[in-house]
Amino acid sequence: MGSDTGNGQTSGPDTRQQPARSGDQWELRLYTAGQTPKSVLAFNNLKRICEEHMPGRYHIEVVDLMQNPRLAKEDQIVAIPTLVRKLPEPLRKIIGDLSDTERTLVGLQLRPRGP
Repeated sequence: MGSDTGNGQTSGPDTRQQPARSGDQWELRLYTAGQTPKSVLAFNNLKRICEEHMPGRYHIEVVDLMQNPRLAKEDQIVAIPTLVRKLPEPLRKIIGDLSDTERTLVGLQLRPRGP
């Protein structure tokens, strides 16, 4: 499958992988473009999900592409907001405001993909 730019959709191949282990440390990077309502919503949704599902085990870095547009190239960002899970590996991307909690959990591999 390919990438999908809908809210909370994952980008990349459709592979069935095991959910991340409960002891993993999470390194997350959220790409935004200024303080738009969608960017603020994405950050708030991400913070809520992290607190509920991995309290004390995550680090969120927010990259504002209005201030640092060259940083988009590093993670091949084509839409914003985009969340990149750097750790635990493998790298995962979720495009959108993360308002669909179930899709976000599956995209982050905190929950297995359904049948």
